[in-house]
Order: sequence, then structure tokens, then C-alpha cells
Amino acid sequence: MRIDRRRFLTVLGAGGAAVLAGAGTGAGRAAAAGGPPDWQALRERLAGRLLLAGDPGYGVERLGYNELNDGQFPTAVARCTSPADVQACLEVARGHGVPIAARSGGHSYLGYSVPEGGLVLDLRELAQVRVGPDGAVEVGAGARLIEVYAALARAGRLLPAGSCPSVGVGGLTLGGGIGVLTRKYGLTCDRLLSAQVVTADSRVLTAAPDSEPDLYWALRGGGGGNFGVVTRFTFSTEPAPDLTVFSLRFPAGAAPAVIGAWQEWIADAPFELWSNCVVSGGTPPTARVGGCYVGPPNALDQMLDRLVAAAGTGPTSRSVQPKSYLDAMKYMAGCANDTVAQCHPVSEGGRLPRSSFVAASRVLGSALDGGGVADLMAGHSGIDLLLDSLGGEVARLAPDATAFPHRCALASAQVYASTTPAGRAGATAAVNAIRDGLAALGATGAYVNYIDATLPDWGTAYYGDNLARLQGVSRQYDPDQVFAFPQSVSRA
Repeated sequence: MRIDRRRFLTVLGAGGAAVLAGAGTGAGRAAAAGGPPDWQALRERLAGRLLLAGDPGYGVERLGYNELNDGQFPTAVARCTSPADVQACLEVARGHGVPIAARSGGHSYLGYSVPEGGLVLDLRELAQVRVGPDGAVEVGAGARLIEVYAALARAGRLLPAGSCPSVGVGGLTLGGGIGVLTRKYGLTCDRLLSAQVVTADSRVLTAAPDSEPDLYWALRGGGGGNFGVVTRFTFSTEPAPDLTVFSLRFPAGAAPAVIGAWQEWIADAPFELWSNCVVSGGTPPTARVGGCYVGPPNALDQMLDRLVAAAGTGPTSRSVQPKSYLDAMKYMAGCANDTVAQCHPVSEGGRLPRSSFVAASRVLGSALDGGGVADLMAGHSGIDLLLDSLGGEVARLAPDATAFPHRCALASAQVYASTTPAGRAGATAAVNAIRDGLAALGATGAYVNYIDATLPDWGTAYYGDNLARLQGVSRQYDPDQVFAFPQSVSRA
């Protein structure tokens, strides 16, 4: 069985585009100290858990999630099982001109977590999930979302996060963490109580409000890979209620009206309602609306009736289903009828199924013209535009309260295209044209977890007025740019 991005996008129109978070962890170079690292010494310190090119298993372990990045060959992959392993890697490799990247789930869109010629700190074995009696949960940085949800569900608790089941909690949280319960419970990073971090100089620190507060601020939305290697997160959680999921598909030709009506509808919706609007390119484009509601179906039905009335056309299909917390998360992940294990099946060779895609993002500060958005998607078969609602609890914090700056935004937008290596150039050009068209309509921000190599003025687009402070934190904790990579905060 293969669970991929396209399945998430089509399951209800509310699939996990909001959440296929690029693990985003970085790759950088410190000043070279002459000669390569002593890989054999590191292999011994890691009890053999270091793979070099030619070693059995290297061919699989080097791979990230996006198949378009398979041409990137790191020199070594270290399977870290503790903060001490991360310290050992940094002590041996730092200062030799070798890019160093931490990998949580491996979903970095551009493969920044598998740097060419670099050292990958693979955190996937740091996947413990422990729920405390006070409801706080400790989560290893390599845990995947479906594993976190399953553990929380057993304890009757909830953490707002994304829907792609194989995304690592690390990259998702560090970039902010938009998900299907965001409007009611906030971003994933808003739930962060503390983080255990290994810094570039191999110190193990605890970032919390009363301990390394600048680092704590930066880790909540400043993007993965910029300030250190997070090995463990501690989050606050909430009691897990029953939820209602929904999907409405509208007829061809209705996209302009649906897009316009959806933006007005979600702006005035109660915090309990999260929704997205998915516009699929074509002639004409089509639109569908899906989401998740913290409440019963009868209350949701009344809200959906208002959306349909505002759109001026009835949906061709309408589904409203009550679900438990875990079942709702599986539904949003596109694996409603599968076991938890099947929600992130292991492919041949011991790694997760992967996808081949290009993507870009924007952030809607306010509503856009529905007709203009639909026109951008005209003729682009195979490309989806996903508008994921923000607002609600997200907007309760000021834009500078955390590093995530888009507190006042209406929605995030992702442009997504499945493609092959042969079709990459054409798909990238089309995706970028839609991205730039959205900017022309007024959506100029962008979401760092959908990291994009050609995004104009990307530092400001990702971080807004928080960029200068983030660069200061980077200088404080990584003055030699050990973790620098092409789109790290230090290079914006």
C-alpha cells in the first residue's frame, strides 16, 4: 500500500497539505579545519550506527521523502539514539567544512535534511512519546505524527498538529505547525513548553520560558535547522473531544464563487471550526471544501448550509461524519480504514513510501478575489492550490510573541504538483507562476515549512518583522554557522 501526498489531497479536500511540513532541518558548513572528519572515530563512538557510502543500508538511509532530491548524496548518515550521539557527531564533524543536518521525518521539500557531501543526524529512533499525569507529553524529535496521535488518544489527550501521518514532529513544530485543529487549539509551536536542544558547540540546553528564553522564542516558528538540534519536545495537551469531519465537492464552474464565499465564511466562523478550500487546476478549475469541527454534526450542518447559500450553488457531494479524535486524525491523513501501523507503512528496504513533487506557498493576510484565484488555476491540470484556514486561537498572540509571524493571516496557501524528474522544470515553472500570481493579488507572505528555493525575498516572506531578531539568535547560538544552509536564517 502507498500513502502519498496526492491521497492526502483528495481524501476530502482537507488532506494534509497544511501539514506536510518540511522537516526543514538545515545543512551548513563551519570553517574548514583541514581534512575530512575522522569517520572511523565517529563510527566507534556511535557503536557502529554510522553509515558511509558503500555500507549496507546506506542506499536507503540516505533518502528523504521527496524523490526529486534523490540525486543528493550525503557522505554519512548517523543514526542517533540520544543527545550524546548528536554531541559526538558535532564534536567529530564540526569545523571540517562538512554540511551538518538533522533529519526528523525527512520531509524537507528541498532535501535540506540530506545535504550533498554532508553528515545527516538521523533522529528517527528518538521517537518516544510519554504522556504525564498532568497532561504534558514528552515527544522525541523523530516521532511521526500518527504515532504521537495514537499515544495521546490512549491517554485521552489531544495535541494540535498536522495531518500527514509520516511527518516528523520536529520540523513541523519548528516551522510553526499548521494543522486541522489550529483555530481551536493554536499552532503546534504554541503548545511547546520546553525543548531539549544540542547547540553547535555540543552543549545540551533546555529552551523554555525561564531557560534560554531567546532560543525558546526562536524555536516556535523560526524554522528547522537554524539554531541547534532539538532532540525532545515537551508539549501541553488538552482533553480529546469527539470531532466531526466534513467534505463538500462543488460542480465545475463554481470555483470563483466557492473561493470567495469560503474566505468570508471561515473569517467569521467559530474557533471550533477549521477548514480548507482546495482548488484543482483544470478547464475550468474545480473547488472542494473540507475540514474538522470540534462539536456535533448537527451544529456543523447549520454552518455548512450558510457556506452553500453564500456560494450560490449546491455541492455535488456532501459528507459529514462524527469521529473520535484518533479516527478523525486518521481520516484527515487519508488512512481512515487502516490501522495506525498502516497509516505510515514501511516500504521495501525499511523506509516509508515517498512522493515526487514540487510546491510553493503564500500566506493570505486578507481575502483575495475569488475569480482572480480561479483564473490562476485555469488550465493547470494536476496542480492543486490548498487554502488552509488560520485565525481563531492563532490570532490571540501578537506576531512577535513567537517567531511565527502570520498571526493575523486569514489562511496559508500551498501550490502543489506531483511530477517526475523529467517533468520537474515544467511543473516548477507552473507552480511558481501561480505563487507569483497570488502575490500579485495580495498574498505576499509564505510558510517556512513549505520551503521554496526560488521564493523572492524569502527571509521577509517567511519571518516578516521577526527576521532581525531571529538572525540575532542564530548569531548567539551558532556564530560559526555550523548549521547554515541555503535558506537558513543566517543567510536571509
